[in-house]
Amino acid sequence: MGRSPVPQLRFADLEFHAQGVTLDATLRAIAAFLDAQGPLVELVHQDLVRGLARPATGRPGLSAPQVLHAFVLQRLKNWDLRELRERIADGYTLRRFTRFDSQRVPGHDAFHRAFTRLTPATLRALNAAVVQAAVASGLEDGRQLRVDTTVVDTDIHFPTDSTLLWDAVRVLTRLVGRVGEHAPAATAGFPDRTRRARRRMQEISRLTPRERSRQQRRKYRDLLAVTAEVVAAARGVVAPARAAGAGEALAALAVEALCAEIAHVCTLADRVLDQTRRRVLQGEQVPAAAKLFSLFEPHTDLIVRGKARTPAEFGHKVFLAESRGGLLTEYRVLAGNPPDEDQVALSLTHHVHTFGAPPALYAGDRGFHSPANVQALTEAGVTTVCLPQRGGAKTPERAAVEQGRAFKRGQRFRAGIEGRISVLFRGRGMKRCRHEGRDRFEVFVGLAVLANNLLRIAELTKKSQVRRRLAA
Repeated sequence: MGRSPVPQLRFADLEFHAQGVTLDATLRAIAAFLDAQGPLVELVHQDLVRGLARPATGRPGLSAPQVLHAFVLQRLKNWDLRELRERIADGYTLRRFTRFDSQRVPGHDAFHRAFTRLTPATLRALNAAVVQAAVASGLEDGRQLRVDTTVVDTDIHFPTDSTLLWDAVRVLTRLVGRVGEHAPAATAGFPDRTRRARRRMQEISRLTPRERSRQQRRKYRDLLAVTAEVVAAARGVVAPARAAGAGEALAALAVEALCAEIAHVCTLADRVLDQTRRRVLQGEQVPAAAKLFSLFEPHTDLIVRGKARTPAEFGHKVFLAESRGGLLTEYRVLAGNPPDEDQVALSLTHHVHTFGAPPALYAGDRGFHSPANVQALTEAGVTTVCLPQRGGAKTPERAAVEQGRAFKRGQRFRAGIEGRISVLFRGRGMKRCRHEGRDRFEVFVGLAVLANNLLRIAELTKKSQVRRRLAA
């Protein structure tokens, strides 16, 4: 599909411009900033045409400015793709912000296809450019930094061994059924065990604590046997299906894609079978790093942070660093559940690279404290290291430091990042990622951070202009 970098204005657009239809001041400031980032818009364009044999031909698709502006708007307003499309189509100011003007706004599926083309590297480059632009404009000096980690959920149900086994049975049965539409001879004799597997799963989930000790192993053995039978039968379908679908080109492509998906799900199902046998039948404590928590989002991590209301979370831990002006100068999607203290050295290096000097104040909660971190920050030139000691008796010198005015002021500053995380969750929709895959997860987080930073730059610019007018 062809993609024009800049859509051509029509006479209707020029008439609206002449009548003085203008954007909201905040959206106008954000649009002006994005329009000034030509090289980064080109990065978005390269993502959109990646893999296309002839990107300049075919029906025109979404342009890079339209994609960038639309997804910033989506995260600013916390809309889903359907509402994003409807709002843009119904409002001229939003049409103008997203660079559609009087053109037809495509369906929500077109926005989804564009989103899946974006890469995490592009979002990191966009966010780095936003921070550098704020530094160059004098809106941020990097003198103060506060850090924290949070968890962004993946879109999965609560994982138990029984529900994961049931997922494997129903997904493989569905995929084999779709293969049978193209190659019925290859799927003849495939056992339909969905009813039996569902009943075992429901029976296991309804067991009381007293019943669980007597009946759980027997029911799990049956569910494991059913799942293993379905996995073996699904693997047996792949070879004859590929041979039967070797005729018509389109059917062969469909069968090949389905067979590849069956092989992938069977591999994941093997992991679920193994961890269930180890945990339930052999009584082994399976490490969290060795567990699979979802067939649909296999990259999901188990995060245990000692929270009373959420003892276990399923998603990814995200590290955030925020400056005094409210800009998120760094974000990282972490692998597994690493301790917060491991992030201090990396964040300091990133800050020095971004601002050219260490911050005067570095603030975090007690999870970031370690004697090595305090020493490293002090030696790097941080004058106020505001990391409360974690556990153990405090020496008189340490107690005096934490009772000092500068330390307490730093802890009050640190508390502000909790509010920023709340804004990201409630206002930018970052609490739960409903997109599939690790890369889409990182793009989702990057867009939320980008929307936050653009909004903060617009607000800081407005305040700076007011101060200059008052000074004049």
